[in-house]
Amino acid sequence: MAHVKALPLSEPVSIDKRRMSDIVNELGERTARNVIGQSLEQLGATLTATDKALTDKDFANAVAHADVLARLAWRVGLPVLAAVAQNLGDCVEQRNHTALDAVRARLIRVGDHSLAMIRDNSEIG
Repeated sequence: MAHVKALPLSEPVSIDKRRMSDIVNELGERTARNVIGQSLEQLGATLTATDKALTDKDFANAVAHADVLARLAWRVGLPVLAAVAQNLGDCVEQRNHTALDAVRARLIRVGDHSLAMIRDNSEIG
C-alpha cells in the first residue's frame, strides 16, 4: 500500500550559517561574496534547467540537473534545497510520477524561497 504524505505549500528553509562562515574564513569576505553570488546564479540556472527537463520529459537530464543542484545547494549552505533536489532525483529514478509532480512543485517553491533568502541575507559570514 502506498503512503500519502501532505506537503506544505510553504515550509521553512534555512541557511547553514556555519557553512557560510566557513566560506568566508576560507576565502575572505570579498571573494566569498563573489563565489556565493556565482553559486546563486548557477543554482537559479540549474533550477530552471531541471524544471525544463521535466517539462520536456527528459528524465535523464532532470536527474543530472537535480544532482548538480543538490551539490551546489550543499556547497553554499542550503540543506533543505539540497534534500528536495535529491528527493526529485529519487522520484525520477523510481519512476514515481505521482510523487514527482509534488516534489517538482516543492523544488520550485523551496528553490525560489532559498535563493531569495540567501540573496537578502546581508550577514554573510
